[in-house]
Amino acid sequence: MDIKDLAVENLLSEIKVVDRKKISLSGVKKLVSFDPEEFLMDTTLGPLVLKGSNLEIVKLDTLAGNLNIKGKVNSISYLDGRDVKSKGNVLTKLFK
Repeated sequence: MDIKDLAVENLLSEIKVVDRKKISLSGVKKLVSFDPEEFLMDTTLGPLVLKGSNLEIVKLDTLAGNLNIKGKVNSISYLDGRDVKSKGNVLTKLFK
């Protein structure tokens, strides 16, 4: 684990949604995959899936672990008991 990973691990995790159009997240360790309908990320609290429409990255700060997204937010879910890598593999198989 390098210094960057330790810095993100110690950050608080926060999700702020404004009018279902803007979302700000902190504690993001890695953005695993994204498209206009779904963002999959690894956070300090575990894997997180954000679903919606017309989603796009406004700002990504990997050093601070912050991510800002715009678009219509439909759902936010933590994937308890699941590995973020296995979720990515399922998506890959679906879109082959």
